[in-house]
Amino acid sequence: MRPKALLALLLSTVLLAAGCGSGSGPSANGPVRLLVFGAPEELAAYRTLIEAYEEARPGAEVQLVEASDRKDLLARLATSVAGGAPPDLFLMNYRFYGQFAAKDVVEPLDDRIAGSDAIDPADYYPVAMNAFKWGGRQLCLPQNVSSLAVYYNRTLFQKHGVPEPKAGWTWNDLVGTATAMTRDSRGLVIKGTESEGAALRPAVHGLGIEPSIIRLAPFVWSGGGEIVDNPAKPTRLTLDTPAVREALKNMVDLRQAYGVVPTDEEVEAEDDESRFANGRLAMLMSSRRSTTTFRSITDFEWDVAPLPIYKKQVGVLHSDAYCMTRGAKNKDAAWRFLEFAIAEEGQKIIAATGRTVPSHVGVSQSPAFLGPAQPPRSAKVFLDAIPTVRALPTVSTWPEIEDATAGILENAMYRGDRLDDVIRDLDQQTRPLFARGEHG
Repeated sequence: MRPKALLALLLSTVLLAAGCGSGSGPSANGPVRLLVFGAPEELAAYRTLIEAYEEARPGAEVQLVEASDRKDLLARLATSVAGGAPPDLFLMNYRFYGQFAAKDVVEPLDDRIAGSDAIDPADYYPVAMNAFKWGGRQLCLPQNVSSLAVYYNRTLFQKHGVPEPKAGWTWNDLVGTATAMTRDSRGLVIKGTESEGAALRPAVHGLGIEPSIIRLAPFVWSGGGEIVDNPAKPTRLTLDTPAVREALKNMVDLRQAYGVVPTDEEVEAEDDESRFANGRLAMLMSSRRSTTTFRSITDFEWDVAPLPIYKKQVGVLHSDAYCMTRGAKNKDAAWRFLEFAIAEEGQKIIAATGRTVPSHVGVSQSPAFLGPAQPPRSAKVFLDAIPTVRALPTVSTWPEIEDATAGILENAMYRGDRLDDVIRDLDQQTRPLFARGEHG
């Protein structure tokens, strides 16, 4: 069993034991505890927000509880809820909060929002707000409304005279560009996995892309397909359709046919984000999250471009939100910080660090986000994508579904497993997970 699958089993067991037992204890004095995870640059952004809040609210105190990664955050939240000492707030992606919402761990915020002078739901992008509704209630408030984009090394593109990616480019354009940017140590193009010169390990790969459902989904949708039978209440993956098979095959071919993405061994040795930052990856598909890390790059210029398309432009939602636990010991103080973080002032602070595409419409269109002082200079790419983004299903077992599909998709890309076997295995492994899932 994969480590993430073991974690999912642990979370399920802990949350079942906890249930509503965390209760809604009385407010108490003391610092607000906020559980987050992220790269060092991301954590620095949250510290900046907290410092601004504490300066604006003398006497207020917020403690940042830092998880090492997403798996650690989920485990910490689950075990702290079971132990009766959860954090007051946690920051989580919509794809993962459903397991906690289903167990009534999250405090609904509707009444507090209704009584707030600082927060008007109409000021926020609906696609992000809706992703955190469960049972008709607003459980969490989103800080960002990101989507996938293509980060690219402008300096490398200009060095080799390759046209930079632009709006309206197609999947075939992506493959051609990635091929032109996959170069050996002499700067010569390496074409395919078996062609002359391919024995030389590429010094620069053309593209980095994670073989996962969240990366596959926008291209399935762009081609007119669906990844599940019912987006609101899914019961299975629907991968054996022409649109899905085409997108899946094309993703696998990036490694198997064209050799433009690093091998499994190379990714294990150096992840794609580090490879891009070190100048050994020409393009990378990632969310806004990577911006804080990439702003530390000094050796080359980089920018972002929209996703390539099949038939129409479609993006996949990346959104994180502040959630309050039902068992929070200091709910009123927690709300005051949450309100500050989500309202205009707080969103401007965190946007200026590069971490977010603000969920607040006005802030997203302000210099705090669009200002040209720091890269990416084409930040508007993220805003242009918002009308096209779709959310993945909100089902309590979605983290397990992502985990179950990850290994199968990795084997398809890196080992070249037969497409029919891949589709069959994906269906067989996930149907029981959908059957156990609860829906918002």
